[in-house]
Amino acid sequence: MRATHFGHACVLIETDSARLLFDPGAFSHGFEDLRDLDAVLVTHAHPDHLDTGRLAQLLRDNPHAELVTDPFSAQEVAAAGLSARAAHPGESLEVAGVKLAAVNGQHAEIHPELPVPPNVGFVVDGGAFYHPGDAFFVPEQDVDVLALPTGAPWLRLGDAVEFLRAVAPRVAVPVHECTLSAAGIGMSYARFAELAPAGAEVKVLTQRDTTEL
Repeated sequence: MRATHFGHACVLIETDSARLLFDPGAFSHGFEDLRDLDAVLVTHAHPDHLDTGRLAQLLRDNPHAELVTDPFSAQEVAAAGLSARAAHPGESLEVAGVKLAAVNGQHAEIHPELPVPPNVGFVVDGGAFYHPGDAFFVPEQDVDVLALPTGAPWLRLGDAVEFLRAVAPRVAVPVHECTLSAAGIGMSYARFAELAPAGAEVKVLTQRDTTEL
C-alpha cells in the first residue's frame, strides 16, 4: 500500500488494484492534479473534508472515479449537481475490487450547542487502512494503517492518544493537523510517538510525497 498526504484530512491510498482519495477538503492542496482515480470518499460534510467546487472539477478530470460519501454528504453534493453513492454505517461495499466497510455514523462532539453532521469512517480491505473522519470510533477490524486525527475543535490530545492505543495499528499516519500551529503539530507528533502502543509506528508523511507503508 502507498499513501500520499495532501494536507489535513486528505489522503490518497493506492493498492495493487485501486487509487482511493479520501476527504478532499478546503485545507488540502495538490489533490486537484490527480488522475486515474477509482474512487473519491468523503466521511462527512464539513468543508475541511468536502470542498464541493474543487471536487466537481476533480470528478470531471477523473470520469471513471466513483464518489462515495456518508448519506448526508450525498444530499449536499447532489445539490451541487454531483451524484454520489451513499455509504450507510454498517454497510459493506466494493469499489474497483477493493472492499470497503462504512463504520460509525457519529461526528465527535464539538460543543453540546453546536450541531454536527453525520460522520462515516471507511475501513479498506478488512483493515488494511482506516480513515475515521472526525471521530474516535474503534472498528471491530484489526487495523494495519490508521489515519490518526491530530488537531480539531473536537479533539483533545489525550483522547487522540487513547484512540491510537485502542486501535493499535502497525502504522499510524497523523492527519487533520491544519487547525494547529507548527509548534502544536510538532508537539502532537512527538506525543504520539512517545505514547504509542508497543509495536505501533507513528509515521509522519511528507506532504505530496508518496510513501510505501
